[in-house]
Amino acid sequence: MQNKYYREFGELLYRHFPYKVQKISINAGFTCPNRDGLKAVGGCTYCNNQSFSPGYSGKQRSVTDQLTDGIAFFSRKYPEMKYLAYFQSYTNTYDDIDKLIALYEEALSYPNVVGLIIGTRPDCMPDDLLDYFSDLSKRTFLIIEYGLESTLDSTLEFINRGHTYAESVEAINKTASKGIYTGAHLILGLPHESREQVLAHADKISKLPLTTVKLHQLQLIKGTVMAKQYRENPEWFNLFEVDEYIDLIVDFAERLNPEFILERFVSQSPKELLIAPDWGLKNFEFTAKVLKRFAERETFQGRLFKE
Repeated sequence: MQNKYYREFGELLYRHFPYKVQKISINAGFTCPNRDGLKAVGGCTYCNNQSFSPGYSGKQRSVTDQLTDGIAFFSRKYPEMKYLAYFQSYTNTYDDIDKLIALYEEALSYPNVVGLIIGTRPDCMPDDLLDYFSDLSKRTFLIIEYGLESTLDSTLEFINRGHTYAESVEAINKTASKGIYTGAHLILGLPHESREQVLAHADKISKLPLTTVKLHQLQLIKGTVMAKQYRENPEWFNLFEVDEYIDLIVDFAERLNPEFILERFVSQSPKELLIAPDWGLKNFEFTAKVLKRFAERETFQGRLFKE
């Protein structure tokens, strides 16, 4: 299951499951504290949630209905496959705790769902919910993914993120201390970040008790504040060419803790929403290029990692 260049998500799944496992994305109709006015309004400057919500996960539809459609899509080709319910859109721990738990348990009660992945913000994890997740992780597969996006507070403020890096560190430490698999998500190439600052993210997060790391390139999406900023101030941005970004990924991985699972390098937004960059590559094609670059450079994840 493991290539010799970096640790893949399949390695983690293989340790837990003797069968194929597929994520099914769920939009449970949540919002965010920097959309509803608690912290800010308008959301993060880069965010148009349509860009990462599959067509079968509509806001008004139940968790059960979304799982039914998502599983039907995959089960035709892989009838023996099992599934992880991935609460992906917006902030999936930001609501009344009883309502949240009911939604998670609804997903887990669906046939052939064998675990949960919960995407959220580091400032939206109350202690009582974390206690529930601690108990839950003892009876099913569970990952809590935190959207860090950057380790620089100046960037977090610029993109209207509404939390600090210190809050990210606190949330990750508390979650991992409960024995829960803990993930972090970063966007590479946010405005005003130099290449060295981007690589320094790897050094900083490598000190944290993470299980998984997701990376993706900055994408400019129609209808966002950032799209307007790009039109008015293109010099703020470095929208990588594909080869440049691949080299950045390999450099990042070299500095990353070798124990981390490197789950993702890129994200694909729908073409009708994407302004730039449009590389014309599917995820598997991009990953093949990354593996080739690792081989060409004779390097691997963690080669430059310092304890």
